[in-house]
Amino acid sequence: MVKNKNAQESTSISEFVVHGIQEKKGNEIVRLDLRNIHSSVADYFVVCHAESSTQLKAIAQSVEEEVFKALKLEPWRKEGYQQADWIILDYVDVVVHIFKTDKRQYYGIEDLWGDAELQSYKSA
Repeated sequence: MVKNKNAQESTSISEFVVHGIQEKKGNEIVRLDLRNIHSSVADYFVVCHAESSTQLKAIAQSVEEEVFKALKLEPWRKEGYQQADWIILDYVDVVVHIFKTDKRQYYGIEDLWGDAELQSYKSA
């Protein structure tokens, strides 16, 4: 795994991720800026949730399409499509967490990274 060389690139990826989520009406979209946290595994986490497995998959597909269309990037890894209660798209420096509502509340990722700068977005 090679970290992206350009900090602007990870910011750009995160913005296209947010747009992809907004296209499918993801709920409570949050971007956690982890760049100033020394133990972080990525530059950004982007987190949202949806009520159904169908919407979860649609959001993930929209994110993949938007990032690929803009930057020609595929996720380095992706997991969770089969169970569709927590889908992770790993773009190395940007990790996308798409939860079902109850799973997001249970895992509380925003609380785990409480030192991160948090930016909220509205659904489109």
